[in-house]
Amino acid sequence: MEMTRPLRSEQNVSTTAFPVYVGYDRREDIAYQVCRQSLIRNASRPLDIQPLIQDSLRAQGLYTRGVDPLASTDFTYTRFFVPYLSGYRGWAVFCDCDFLWLADIADLIASADDRFAAMCVHHDHRPSERHKMDGQQQTLYPRKNWSSMILFNCGHEANRVLTPDLANSESGKYLHRFGWLDDELIGALPETWNWLEGWNDKPKRGTPSAIHYTRGGPWFADWKDVDYADHWLREESAYRAGR
Repeated sequence: MEMTRPLRSEQNVSTTAFPVYVGYDRREDIAYQVCRQSLIRNASRPLDIQPLIQDSLRAQGLYTRGVDPLASTDFTYTRFFVPYLSGYRGWAVFCDCDFLWLADIADLIASADDRFAAMCVHHDHRPSERHKMDGQQQTLYPRKNWSSMILFNCGHEANRVLTPDLANSESGKYLHRFGWLDDELIGALPETWNWLEGWNDKPKRGTPSAIHYTRGGPWFADWKDVDYADHWLREESAYRAGR
């Protein structure tokens, strides 16, 4: 029997800059800068990297949420504006700023399958820590960290309901669990594209494609000894040398 091949978007093989949105938190500017540099340094195709800055979205009248005590970062909700910001066209990637990319994001983009409205790593993440990063409380919920790296099919009809109004009004529980999508529209990606430091096992060979320092990264004084901290610190040194 012939295997059915995934449907590929034309955007995936183009030479135009691919949109990558990175969550931005004013307290972690260096994390964003290193994430951005690691994306560019390893990419074999042009990227249009844009920080999702909550204050900028507020200034545009797009982000209208009040203060949420459960929001651990400035970008807790801004990721859900990506399809709208992309004009509900093509594909785009979102990732948290506490990522370090060690592989070519073009390989991730090549996984885009038009049958799905969104694709992500389907973690079963149950952290034991009660706090993370700079003392922020660790919140537990089903599908935790699924939304920390999303390959969005912005042009998929199912994502048209993800308007600024919905992103501003729905609960974090609803949004981070992809509540606007039927389960069959959420495609699965390999663990290597959102490798959770302190949770996932190290690969037997090589390194993960994208390391997610979800507990806390080497930019915090108390997190200098996490797995692959040396990779992040080298990237930071290269970033500072190039400024």
